[in-house]
Amino acid sequence: MEWRPDRTAKKAVYKQIADYIEQGISTGLFSPESVLPSERLLAKEIGVNRSTVVAAYDELQSLGIVERKKGSGTRISTDIWGVSHKRIPNWGRYMEDGSFLPNLPLVQRIRTENQNRHLINLSSGELSPSLLPSEQFKTMMADIPFLGHLGYDHQQGNMSLRETIAEHVKTYKNIHTSKSSILITSGAQQALHLIIQCLLKSGDTIAIEDPSYCYSLPVFQSAGLNTLLLPMDQYGINPDDVIAFHKKHRIRMLFLNPDYQNPTGAKMSMARRKKILEISTELGIPIIEDDPYSLTSFNGKVSNTLKEMDENENVLYISSLSKIVASGLRIGWIIGPKSVIERLADAKQQVDFGHSIFPQWAANEFLKSSSFDEHVYKIRQGLKERRDEIVKSFDRYLKEEIDYFIPEGGIHIWCRPKKSVNENQLLEESMKRGVSFVPGSVFGSQKGYIRFTFGREETSVINEGIARFAEALHYCQQNDKSPAT
Repeated sequence: MEWRPDRTAKKAVYKQIADYIEQGISTGLFSPESVLPSERLLAKEIGVNRSTVVAAYDELQSLGIVERKKGSGTRISTDIWGVSHKRIPNWGRYMEDGSFLPNLPLVQRIRTENQNRHLINLSSGELSPSLLPSEQFKTMMADIPFLGHLGYDHQQGNMSLRETIAEHVKTYKNIHTSKSSILITSGAQQALHLIIQCLLKSGDTIAIEDPSYCYSLPVFQSAGLNTLLLPMDQYGINPDDVIAFHKKHRIRMLFLNPDYQNPTGAKMSMARRKKILEISTELGIPIIEDDPYSLTSFNGKVSNTLKEMDENENVLYISSLSKIVASGLRIGWIIGPKSVIERLADAKQQVDFGHSIFPQWAANEFLKSSSFDEHVYKIRQGLKERRDEIVKSFDRYLKEEIDYFIPEGGIHIWCRPKKSVNENQLLEESMKRGVSFVPGSVFGSQKGYIRFTFGREETSVINEGIARFAEALHYCQQNDKSPAT
């Protein structure tokens, strides 16, 4: 047999063997009347362990493709093409062959565990129910006598909502735009997907912050993009790194979260914002500015966004209502050059025929109402109280044991135990004690860090969550049996 498994491939060797045999049966390479090679012989011929062939045959048997009898060997199922036999699609192979990659297993695990009502959730990037404007929405929607046309709306989003957003960003962020330069999306995540799918191609090189929420998104890898990591400090990325990377790799696009960055809570300095825009103009590198948190500034002062300072339309600006109103509303937007917005809108129309009209009506009414200002004030106060509580809890249970950066807005706090610990073991022990967090490796190259999110739980619960985490940390430091990450 000339075929050999590819040991450099991500797919397990036994799965490669099973796929090869299944394809060989379909093409006639393996005759339905023939007996397949014995486990020992096949293992010798293709240079693998016998146990690997056993696993491959087990998989084929579970799919009804082969029959195995002790003493008689393994043969193709006698009824594989018969009327009575019902073959099961090899869903495992379909899932592996799909171009859109799944979330990291660690991320999937955390999300699954967070469905446990008894878990103190210090990992999810959403707001506490007490910070959501539920009562305002009930009153507001009850007072709307007729919501309007129920058919498909404009492919860029409801015109009234886009006009309201244009006024909103002008009032709160000094961004001057028009409804024709705005696209309504299903949150910021869909905005990122559309930009990647429409404006980049496989093999392009992009640069993101390190650490960064973007690092945890498989969409970049699914699109075949090369991702460069720009080191972060408390003032954002160093613009000189962008220049150095571009000379070596020709950066096609730069993804930044300048205000209260996820996961670090850092805020980019004004000097660096100006320098980044200068570099963008000089080198022609478009900037994707993700701004979910700037309105949460605890002192009420909103910094100049890159988009506000953008004089040459180099910036595509993404924002949403997920972190300041409600994540379940699924209202986000992109602001950019009209031609780019039209291209992205065309792609969105192909995907979902435009955004649902109901959340657009609700968002439009709320943004225009006097309740919005009151709500933003409530959000700032509520998040600041939670931030202060988590800092107090650190001092109470982990004093001198962790380093952390205190953010002035947003919902995340970034910390690192001074004594190294295995992050997987720490997460397991924390969840056993009923508290979740996100290990820092999910967000980039830095190991040994932890992201706590203080926006999801009530202030009264945060103290207990950190107490449980401290207990888990102390246990792991005393019983660490594997290499620290």
